[in-house]
Amino acid sequence: MSLPPELEKYVAIKPLYWDPEAKEFHWLDTRLIPFKEVYRSTRDYRRVAQAIKDMEIRGAPAIGVAAAFGMALAAVHSNASSLEGLMKELREAQKVLASTRPTAYNLFWALDRVMKAAEEAAAKGDPGEVRARVEEEAVRIYVEDIRANVEMGRIGSKLIEDGDIILTHCNTGALATAGFGTALGVIRYAYYEGKNVKVIATETRPLLQGARLTVWELKKEGIPVKLITDNMAGLVLRQGLADEVIVGADRIILTGHVANKIGTYMIALAAWHNSKPFYVAAPTSTIQPVEDPSSIVIEERSPDEVRKVLGQHLITVPDVDVYNPAFDVTPPELVTAIITERGIARQPYKRSLRKLLQG
Repeated sequence: MSLPPELEKYVAIKPLYWDPEAKEFHWLDTRLIPFKEVYRSTRDYRRVAQAIKDMEIRGAPAIGVAAAFGMALAAVHSNASSLEGLMKELREAQKVLASTRPTAYNLFWALDRVMKAAEEAAAKGDPGEVRARVEEEAVRIYVEDIRANVEMGRIGSKLIEDGDIILTHCNTGALATAGFGTALGVIRYAYYEGKNVKVIATETRPLLQGARLTVWELKKEGIPVKLITDNMAGLVLRQGLADEVIVGADRIILTGHVANKIGTYMIALAAWHNSKPFYVAAPTSTIQPVEDPSSIVIEERSPDEVRKVLGQHLITVPDVDVYNPAFDVTPPELVTAIITERGIARQPYKRSLRKLLQG
């Protein structure tokens, strides 16, 4: 599937894509990076759901795009002969895909958007129209995600000075999106503009997305990167070794509370204590229009992710009790600004984020 020429030049890494001829969905298995680059493919939405759950596909924007293509698979490969049967299958696919990762808001945003397109097409009474419309909407979400990421990069790069060293956490690059990046997209855009930027990447336990994915991406681009363990972030900021922090988000609410990879909150605290800007970069599809922080569901994952490294090497007593939340929530008072494709939101977030959502 080709992209508009103005976007194609920004997609150095293609983490997922749609084959319109074979009606297949393809993705790069991020569990194997940086050791292997293996693409998977399927015509079954259930396989997409499994890939999201098992983190072959990860990062909130990428999860949303993948879920949209999962719905496209359910539509175009459905054997239903009636409109009622097709819509029933689509609702089941939506339910299965929605059950995969509870924190990533882009997942639910994308599923709701595709289902709305299906329902609008269903009003015409033609199953073929529904199939075509669902596929078109999934492709549209894919292209829009890349466009939004590039625009976010352009807007956010204005906050980066030539010579800046940026601390980032987890992976927020091409591998977390449809192909450019959120926080890493901002850094990448600044680098494309000719700014001399450097990155400090946390390893991001327990699944090492920073060590495996962020370092891999930056090395491919030629952007200087230094890897640190998660528990070094406070010292790095206290010693003035980083000029600012830029992270992504899996869910943002109108109050400015930001759900992101576990460990983000303590980095935000360290940034605040050491008077360093703490920026969040995320598309508006990550913003949930609610104001109750308790509504943010924090996913808890398998204890073995903590007991073992990369699911293989045991590093502790086999039966030790484990707490493994995948995300934490950073309160708005620690967030300097939120960068989106529609502009930069600042305090008070209830006003600025609502304005951005309204377009």
